[in-house]
Amino acid sequence: MDVFHTEGSALLVRAILALETEEECRAFLEDLMTGKEIQDCSQRILVARMLREKLVYSRIARDTGASTATISRVNRCCTYGAGGYRTVLERLEGESER
Repeated sequence: MDVFHTEGSALLVRAILALETEEECRAFLEDLMTGKEIQDCSQRILVARMLREKLVYSRIARDTGASTATISRVNRCCTYGAGGYRTVLERLEGESER
């Protein structure tokens, strides 16, 4: 089953797109997810950024506390996934260049 073909997932995507500020995003994530879920997602995006910087697994694991299994999973997503990490990281890099 494709997780994005449900009413709830469509609502979630629209909800994220409706957020306008970092404060709104923080409040929504705090309401939506547990602290652990936020930490896990935060760790994954950090791992993706470090993989994009071509850092080795041992350095990423040391600096983030992520397991090699998590790093490997994120790497697979970055390499073979839908392109979400790439899109977000490219846009964030573009923001920092301005």
